[in-house]
Amino acid sequence: MPRMMTIRLFVASGAALLIMTTSSAAHEHKAVKSPSGVSSDKRLARALDWLDKNGAWIAQQQIKITEVPAPTFHEQKRAEVFRKILENAGLKVRIDSAGNVTAEYAGADSNSVVLVAAHLDTVFPEGTDVHVRQRGTRLEAPGIGDNGAGLAALAGITRALHESRVRTHSTIVLAADVGEEGEGNLRGIRALVGEYGSRLRAVIAVDGFATDYVTTRALGSQRLEITVTGPGGHSWSDFGLPNPITALARGIVRFSAARVPDSPRTTFNFGMISGGTSVNSIPASASVQLDIRSESDTEIARLMAAADKAFQRGIDDEMETAGHSAILTVKNRELGSRPSGMLPENSSLLTAVRGADRALGNVSREEISSTDANIPLSMGIPAIAMGAGGSGGGTHTQQEWYDSAGREMGIKRVLLTVVNIAGLAQ
Repeated sequence: MPRMMTIRLFVASGAALLIMTTSSAAHEHKAVKSPSGVSSDKRLARALDWLDKNGAWIAQQQIKITEVPAPTFHEQKRAEVFRKILENAGLKVRIDSAGNVTAEYAGADSNSVVLVAAHLDTVFPEGTDVHVRQRGTRLEAPGIGDNGAGLAALAGITRALHESRVRTHSTIVLAADVGEEGEGNLRGIRALVGEYGSRLRAVIAVDGFATDYVTTRALGSQRLEITVTGPGGHSWSDFGLPNPITALARGIVRFSAARVPDSPRTTFNFGMISGGTSVNSIPASASVQLDIRSESDTEIARLMAAADKAFQRGIDDEMETAGHSAILTVKNRELGSRPSGMLPENSSLLTAVRGADRALGNVSREEISSTDANIPLSMGIPAIAMGAGGSGGGTHTQQEWYDSAGREMGIKRVLLTVVNIAGLAQ
């Protein structure tokens, strides 16, 4: 009971802070004060109580969702499962042309939208065993935390809102989106931001489980596949032909000597290399995948240009060494491009999440990461990414696990943030 009183009283104070705070961001505007005040809103109290009492149901949804494979570009079956979960919560649900599952929780103003999204896809290929093993509150399976936890939280928040009949000023759009991981290139959130556009008051991405930070800065990245091709041949009879693998190796070594700054922090990595048909064949082609990340889009552009030069020089050196008339060529294929961005310190959205943290006794720091929030942040739309509570580990591995103990605090944190920024209405 004392904790519930703390939450209700603080949210009232948080609402007042939101009224006094303005932002220079083009898409922000003043929150609308509820005439009755948040502290007396019984519906919000019922929503929080529903989350306290229905942890078992939320865990069941997490297991159900996780056991439906959803590799990037193949999220359709999981999308159908999630659609039914939202429909059973009493909302009208649709699947858009991109494959996103969306439901609108109507507010007083349909032209002001708070988008709450959790990604459907996982990094695991088709055929991965995603059966969930349960040991008390501990759940083990690939994808159980990223993003089974986020999707389960989204389902729980949807039910809590519907069951308690919370009324908000802004319309809340709840979405399970596709293509967040890897080569998905954030295609789901791109489609959602494109659809709601200038109506977006804020975007909240629910990703994973951590509650000790909130992502307020978008880590930019560029991912390339660099392919070198040549005539190929036999290792004995055609010895002397330029070798695409050797040319790639020369380019990798040259590029790896590039200097990167500590601030803005910038990194690069060669993650995959492939090519050739046998040990005694000169390959006709070879490819390497390069990941460049930075807090600055300018640094990314600089390294992209450096990569072009390094691999062209690698080809030139290989052909000069081979001393043959055969030509090697290089071609780049973009695997993904994620823009950077930052939430302003005076943003109402940051005030909203800080209010939720203080109400729940949670301490969190601001972090930079690559999430669905990248797209809105890069466009000047207020956005954050936050975890759904509980704990876990082994993310992106076959040994991934999640423990739901303490989950309720994380989901309440998301719900209170949503309600704080959406504003309560009569």
